[in-house]
Amino acid sequence: MIERLCPDGVEYKKLGEVLDYEQPSKYIVSSKDYLGEGIPVLTAGQTFILGYTDEDTGIYRASKEKPVIIFDDFTTSFHWVTFDFKVKSSAMKMLRPINNDINFRFIYYAMKCIKYETADHARQWISKYSLFEIPVPPIEVQSKIVEILDNFTELEAELEAELEAELEARRKQYEYYRNQLLTFDKVGGGCPRTLT
Repeated sequence: MIERLCPDGVEYKKLGEVLDYEQPSKYIVSSKDYLGEGIPVLTAGQTFILGYTDEDTGIYRASKEKPVIIFDDFTTSFHWVTFDFKVKSSAMKMLRPINNDINFRFIYYAMKCIKYETADHARQWISKYSLFEIPVPPIEVQSKIVEILDNFTELEAELEAELEAELEARRKQYEYYRNQLLTFDKVGGGCPRTLT
């Protein structure tokens, strides 16, 4: 496809040329006393969902048809979000494509290839991160790449679920055998019935 659709090579663009950002100020949760259900409160860091709130205003509306990337402005960690949410703090940006001539999911995957570690505690999007260049092949190529990577992502999620189920089964098996091996009837020496 590359040879056919862009024989002269792939164009590169800065992230700031393809993505626009929004400050999260109007989406910040009022109370940090999180609930067990409700509207998710997000951070762009590793934790991602901090908890839930029952606040019904200032909600960022995202969906599968209208996704958003939340970007931690200090650590450059980011997440793909397809559901309504509120945020913990102003230390992030909401990223959306500037126009529809690009596959937004492709940009997300391209960002995952950027190897950059922050050296200082400063706002990263405007000063550095938005200046990184990514390849921008024709939309047909972008869509094909996204299709392949989404399939791998789905497969990875299925494998993780299977491995987690297998691990849980092994834990139960271990506990069963541990209890069986460490349970003795009062024979001869009279060991206690259960040692666990």
